[in-house]
Amino acid sequence: MLQLAESLPTPSGDLSERDAAILDFEASWWSAPGLKEAEIRERFDLSAPRYFQILNGLLDDPAAMAYAPLLVKRLRRLRSQRQESRSARHLTTSALV
Repeated sequence: MLQLAESLPTPSGDLSERDAAILDFEASWWSAPGLKEAEIRERFDLSAPRYFQILNGLLDDPAAMAYAPLLVKRLRRLRSQRQESRSARHLTTSALV
């Protein structure tokens, strides 16, 4: 099990080992045996919600963009699509009231 402590951004703006490992895992999690949530718990000793909070924060980190630009751009695009979908559903239900 990979246990990396919660880490603060380094002054140079580089990614911590944990953050780089999260990006690496996110790029290839489907090749891991078992469920993604179980792999997250085993590799990072994090709950799934906490993992996704960290990952979401990484999407706005310039060091993460420099480390894995294609992955970060793809995940940003997916995040935007989910946000737009939630906003559209909210607007639709609000209009019905």
